[in-house]
Amino acid sequence: MAKQLNMSDLFPEYVVQTVDGRTLSLPQDLSGEYSVLIFYRGGW
Repeated sequence: MAKQLNMSDLFPEYVVQTVDGRTLSLPQDLSGEYSVLIFYRGGW
């Protein structure tokens, strides 16, 4: 089971692919910025 993050927790290392095909390494690529990450499980 995945651990739930709290407001003050640091974001864990994570690599995702954007909708335009770029690779985004979190949290390095977003350091110094406020961000919202939404996981959407599509039904397509």
